[in-house]
Amino acid sequence: MKGLLGIESLDRSEIEAILDRSRAFQARDNHKDILRSRMVVNLFFEASTRTRTSFEIAARRLGAEAVSISASTSSVSKGESLVDTLNTLNAMRPDAIVMRHAASGAPHFLARHLTETPIVNAGDGTHEHPTQALLDARTILDRGMRLEGLRVAIIGDISHSRVARSNVYLLSKFGSSIVLCGPAPLVPPELTALAPGVEIAHDMREAIRHADVIMMLRVQLERQHEPAFPAGEYFQFYGLRLEHLELAKPHAIVMHPGPINRGREISSEVADSQRSAILNQVENGIAVRMAVLERILSAQREVRSI
Repeated sequence: MKGLLGIESLDRSEIEAILDRSRAFQARDNHKDILRSRMVVNLFFEASTRTRTSFEIAARRLGAEAVSISASTSSVSKGESLVDTLNTLNAMRPDAIVMRHAASGAPHFLARHLTETPIVNAGDGTHEHPTQALLDARTILDRGMRLEGLRVAIIGDISHSRVARSNVYLLSKFGSSIVLCGPAPLVPPELTALAPGVEIAHDMREAIRHADVIMMLRVQLERQHEPAFPAGEYFQFYGLRLEHLELAKPHAIVMHPGPINRGREISSEVADSQRSAILNQVENGIAVRMAVLERILSAQREVRSI
């Protein structure tokens, strides 16, 4: 496995291997010998708390050195080109680079230029966020469900969501049916082409009915020229409330990649309920990213030893 740029290009067996390995990392055992003396650079050109911190903790728990660089503290803020920044980093011989960028395809661009260094996509524009989909899958499994044959409702700003795309790619490989729901401007009809079994709905109650998993998304105002709905009106039509859970299956869980906006896309009563798996997702982010880093850097070591 040479880096991780997206879920779309992975086969089911690769996904299952990462998910299986992440179970071992859920326990706080000592894993510091696994990546001792390795260096992971976290290069974040967008603000992030959960993902960046999660990758830092994952690397350190494996014994690797974690170096984090944000756009505001990099030479890009002084006018240096992205290519020059990447070449500078590569000269420091990192063992892997974790990258988040507002431009779709930026990690792929990086991978083409730094062919010897594994690249992990921590979110690129509106394209993909592969480790989020993996940790979401780990969370579903931890709640006693299988990934096969689920009905998953993904609700919110689908158009701008890399989380939604990566989850669609992953869940469809296991035969789950997925309904994408939100205001018409935020759920373009061409999204049904992402994978087999994808439906579109604009009625939230219809989307949630008989769902096993309800995945809420943040409305990404920073990516919209004009908001699709005023905040209060959006919550009225697309905010998840307790009464909605009665439409889902009795065991259904609620997920959210964060940060959550209470009273806009989800009520506090739901976010803090027993049905909420939001904090489980945050916790699983570390174990899954440990599994990804181990898999990538172990493969890199094997290549270099040949």
